[in-house]
Amino acid sequence: MRSIDAAAVHAALPYDKLIPHLRDAFRVGGEVPLRSRFHIDAVDGGAGGTLLLMPAWQPGRHIGIKTVSVFPDNAKLGHGSVAATYLLLDARTGLPKAVIDGEAITLRRTGCASALAASYLARQDAQHLLMVGAGSLAPHLIRAHCAVRNYTRIEIWNRNRARAEQAAATLRDLGGTVAVVDDLESSVRVADTISCATLSRDPLVRGDWLKAGAHLDLVGAFTPEMHETDAAALTRSSVYVDNRAGALKEPGDLVTPINAGQFKPEDVRGDLFDLCRADVMARRSDTEITLFKSVGLALEDLAAAELVVEGQQT
Repeated sequence: MRSIDAAAVHAALPYDKLIPHLRDAFRVGGEVPLRSRFHIDAVDGGAGGTLLLMPAWQPGRHIGIKTVSVFPDNAKLGHGSVAATYLLLDARTGLPKAVIDGEAITLRRTGCASALAASYLARQDAQHLLMVGAGSLAPHLIRAHCAVRNYTRIEIWNRNRARAEQAAATLRDLGGTVAVVDDLESSVRVADTISCATLSRDPLVRGDWLKAGAHLDLVGAFTPEMHETDAAALTRSSVYVDNRAGALKEPGDLVTPINAGQFKPEDVRGDLFDLCRADVMARRSDTEITLFKSVGLALEDLAAAELVVEGQQT
């Protein structure tokens, strides 16, 4: 059984290769049970954490299981908030084939899943990308979005400006198009695409700020208590998700408005399976506001892991 580290994962998963691979995976499908989520109690006055177990398989091919821990207080200790490990098995025998750095897989596939959605939902002429949040996902989301649209202006906003500047520094190869901004509302009002990856419990991007034709990509909120936007964003937008089962149960961005009667589950226009199979219409006009909510899907991890292992074999 091979052990594959983060550097090898990143090398095997360039954005322009993983995005079409994910598109193929959503067209083919697989067995994807709803992920299991467990709360880990806090100690010493900390915030506690969350443990996620995410299995998926395709009969006759592979079984994959990702374990993810999310501990928001880790930043105080100098660690990332998210840690993950991926186990890939042979679906014909159940024997393990590889243990893979799960954080690297998560970073790559999350960015590419959002970019895959944006390839259907963002305006073709989108030029201004705003990144809300400056965690480890931010550079991957930016680079993945740049693989599907030609952004000439990229902005990063974060509550802690220093972290936004650190994220921007990792993107210097994109040229002089990357800037750190302090006024979130002003930037949202003019951005063509807004991508959010935060652990916020309070809405950051207000639906009333979205301009005609904007695309809002929501990645961060993954529990009912978390919110990156408000109900107005949903009611003003054509709403899509990565998968209905998880998106209608887990994130506060959808769960809270649904429970308040401000949004109905049937208002979700489609998911990534629908978009990739052309079962639903994507963006219909240059003035339509679109919204994509990602909660993460084990099929994405499985597709990425297979691509990593295939790369190791060549």
